[in-house]
Amino acid sequence: MGDRWQVEVDRGVCIGSGMCVSNAPDGFKLDAARQSHPTEPETDANEDILAAAEGCPVEAISIRLPGSGEAVFPPEE
Repeated sequence: MGDRWQVEVDRGVCIGSGMCVSNAPDGFKLDAARQSHPTEPETDANEDILAAAEGCPVEAISIRLPGSGEAVFPPEE
């Protein structure tokens, strides 16, 4: 993919399902309250991170391009 991504989790929306950790174990971790956090706020673009965002049951994960802020996921309508 070649891009860098800025990954954020909306902790007010996150329900702690752990789907993100299952899809991208190197990209996400759950804290003691079962709230998801990206392991790095900025990362190389990769399919596992995108699959985690797409698979989040409450769409708590957003991915943007750093600098421009252009949405990668969820796509802007």
